[in-house]
Amino acid sequence: MLGQKFVAVIACCALASCGLPRGAGFQSEVLAASNANTAAAGEEPVYDFAVYEVGRDTLPVLQGWPVTGQQTRPWPLAQEQPASLLIAPGDTVQMTIWDAEEDSIFGPAGITPLQPTSVSSDGRIFVPYIGNLQISGMSPATARTRIEEELIRTVPSAQVQLEVEPGRGNTANLASGFSAPGLYPLPDRNVKILDLFSQAGGPSPELRSPQVRLVRGSQTFGIPFERLLKEPQFNIAVRGGDRIFIEDDERKFIALGATGAQAIFDFPETEFSALEALSLVGGVNAGSANPEGILILREYAPSAVSDGIKGPPKERVVFTIDLTTADGLFSAGNFMLEGDDLIYGTESALGPALTLFSLTNTLGRLVTGN
Repeated sequence: MLGQKFVAVIACCALASCGLPRGAGFQSEVLAASNANTAAAGEEPVYDFAVYEVGRDTLPVLQGWPVTGQQTRPWPLAQEQPASLLIAPGDTVQMTIWDAEEDSIFGPAGITPLQPTSVSSDGRIFVPYIGNLQISGMSPATARTRIEEELIRTVPSAQVQLEVEPGRGNTANLASGFSAPGLYPLPDRNVKILDLFSQAGGPSPELRSPQVRLVRGSQTFGIPFERLLKEPQFNIAVRGGDRIFIEDDERKFIALGATGAQAIFDFPETEFSALEALSLVGGVNAGSANPEGILILREYAPSAVSDGIKGPPKERVVFTIDLTTADGLFSAGNFMLEGDDLIYGTESALGPALTLFSLTNTLGRLVTGN
């Protein structure tokens, strides 16, 4: 009986030595030339990807490469605007005409409030004794002066009081992604975008990493909400007709191999480092991972390929991170992850040996009965 158990142990060890199951490849396997162009005898193989170690010496260059995995959008710089409204079609104008003459054509009281009137699509309003008058594009003060200049030809002592209620032409549409979306009137030309956000209750709390989008005419601008809060030069004045919405960051990254978790993850923040990503996925597998061989696989657009300084030398790039050195840890904390990146934890060469050792001990106890 003991002999049979001994034979079983030998057989299992032999099978184990032929190849134990692994959860990830070795770094040498992943970076092998299996997908390289065939080289002539004695020549180095030509890989279709580039390999860069993330460290103090390489970071300045790598950080200057084009961003991939997301569409970058421009954002205008803030410029102070006059604190007055420009009348636009759709605005409502309320006029009151004052006349000190005893026999005023506006009545014995000398004060005549006119019915509110809407500015027509061609920018005009009807004024008694004047007719249709163009006021679109004027400030309320300029429009009042213009009406008075025309009116005093008929009523020399006339004075005009004018109030404007913004219509659609002087309204911003906070379309979605806000706690209180809707149409918001702009009382003047210097209403800042963050002022409107405050009125709308800010971004919806369901958004993990809110991204602001501004549609102005035929152009779409974009900026992370966090950056908009921190950098005053981006707190622009809103224009009538602007459509603003907030959406979540759509970028994702994948974790595979000997990492703490294998899954697709959302970006929780706009700027998210490789070190933070490793923390989010639960680090690396303590029993099998090679902490010196953390790989980040990234694919660039063909237009981004350059000389290795202004851009990557190849479309496919593998970045290697060594978590066993201070430089590797610091550098991983400053190396920003990008959309569609793959974080791959390679297997330690000791993993299969430890597994075999554990299996041998288990079978040995089985044989001896201990």
